Formats: sequence, C-alpha cells, structure tokens
Amino acid sequence: MTKAEKVQYTINELESLYPETLVPLDHKDPFTLLVAVVLSAQCTDVRVNTITPKLFAVADNPYDMAKLSVEEIADIIRPCGLVPMKSKGIHSFSNTIVTKFGGVVPATFEDLEDMPSVGHKTASVVMSQAFGVPAFPVDTHIQRLMYRWGFSNGRSVEQTERDAKRLFERNLWNKLHLQIIFYGREYSPARGWDLKKDYITSKIGRKSEIHKWELVQEVKLKKAKKTKKAG
Repeated sequence: MTKAEKVQYTINELESLYPETLVPLDHKDPFTLLVAVVLSAQCTDVRVNTITPKLFAVADNPYDMAKLSVEEIADIIRPCGLVPMKSKGIHSFSNTIVTKFGGVVPATFEDLEDMPSVGHKTASVVMSQAFGVPAFPVDTHIQRLMYRWGFSNGRSVEQTERDAKRLFERNLWNKLHLQIIFYGREYSPARGWDLKKDYITSKIGRKSEIHKWELVQEVKLKKAKKTKKAG
C-alpha cells in the first residue's frame, strides 16, 4: 500500500467502527467543557465525569466558579489529581472569562491559549468540540497510533499534529481525532497491546513496531516453556 492508500484505509475502518463520535467528557456548554478538559489531564474521562456533576452543582458558569476559593474547588476535584495546578487554573481562567470576556468563553485559539492552564491541546478540544472549528488535538493515544501506523515520527506532539493535519482532510479532523482515540483505547493500548486484536496496525503499521511486538511474544513464549518444563 502507498501511504495515501494506508490513510484512506484507516479512515474507512475508523468510520466503520465509530460512525457516531459522542464527546467523552460530559458537558453542557463551552465553559463546562473547558473545565472538564482541564480536569482530564492525567485523569480518565470516566473519573472526570464522576467529579464534574459535583463541581457543576456548585458552579457551572464562570461567575459562580470565580466566586469559589481555590481551596473549595480543590476539595471537590481532588480525585482527579494534580489538584493544586488544576484548582488554581480553573479559578484563574474563570476570573479571566468574567473580567476580560464578559462571562463568555472566547472562541479563538489565541484567546483560549492566553488563559491560565489552557494549553494548545485544551484549546484545540474546546475549539473543535464546543465551537465546531476544525482542529486536531493530539493526546497520548493519537501520538502512539500515528507512530504505530507510520503516519508520524513521534518526535513531538507538535510534529504529530502537523502530520495529521497534512495527511487528513480538514473536514475530517474533528471526528477523526475522536475515532483514533476510541480505537486506541479499544484495540491498540499502550499496555497489554495485542497485535492480533489491533487489526489496523497489523495491516498497515510500521514494520519496526510490528517486529518489536513479535519479539516480545517470542520472549513470553520462551519463558512460558521454561516455566512449564521446570514444573
């Protein structure tokens, strides 16, 4: 297959697997999505979705959130980890939204990324999922799969994003980045990776990654034989 054929094959398979791509973080508007995305750093979406109802019951808009103390926010979000950074960030950007943007989450990359605790990935998620602006947020799943599939060299998140935007049509970005995440979680995880299940990688993946997996299986098989023989 040529790279173009591999790209099209991947698009077709992901669309077949995930024709509907619901946003995994529960939210009702751009502000609640922004908060949820910040909370999701090094925390699972499932856990975030158990915490945000408690937080949003107290403050589901920037005005009410800004009125809370950093400590009050921290007490609620503690199970999500990175509490000092996240609580300060949420409190600070809520103040910024109130004082600088009239209580409305800004809909530009520049304004979002200027706010505390809002990096490029967070801004990309909000722009794509809240405002429908084409973006390609790169998380660990996308970084891993773009490398496994030979679509990027994996040297940096920035390079992976550039490669994704170059390879995939702009109108596919918002849906496709979620499809890749879903596939990574279900078929091609970082831990417990089984190439027999990961059929996209087994068909079009980087040869060095496939060879690495095969070597690991050989080692496991040898260990199993030794254990069986010793027993």
